[in-house]
Amino acid sequence: MPRQLGDLEDAVMSRVWQWNRPVTVREVLEDLQRERSIAYTTVMTVMDNLHQKGWVRREVDGRAYRYTAVSTRAAYAAALMNEAWSKSDNPAAALVAFFGMMSPTQRDALEDAVRMVRSDRPEVTPEAVPPEAVPPEGADREHPAGR
Repeated sequence: MPRQLGDLEDAVMSRVWQWNRPVTVREVLEDLQRERSIAYTTVMTVMDNLHQKGWVRREVDGRAYRYTAVSTRAAYAAALMNEAWSKSDNPAAALVAFFGMMSPTQRDALEDAVRMVRSDRPEVTPEAVPPEAVPPEGADREHPAGR
């Protein structure tokens, strides 16, 4: 899992992800300059760093490079969430706390995502569930952290 992007890296990658096409340093620079004063060489260095870190690939186009994202923003966000979750000494409690921070809209999106993942998998039959996955009698099934 790559480390979290810095502020300027994120600003550059946001444009690359949003435009979803090969982009030049000049294009990114001109868009960034609507928000802040920034030099061409700064953007060029950031994009080169993103290439070295594996976030973008580049192809020569005349005397410049065109940069393309290697993965999506959604994949980046998922990797960050997975990294944070994997560092917890109690993953179930971390999920419960995370879900508690979600807005109703975010919870609806989560439910939609769970439905999509479940529809991609074959139905789970009782025979296919390992015994350690079944909560003991009397366990609080609504709140996994309470087990």
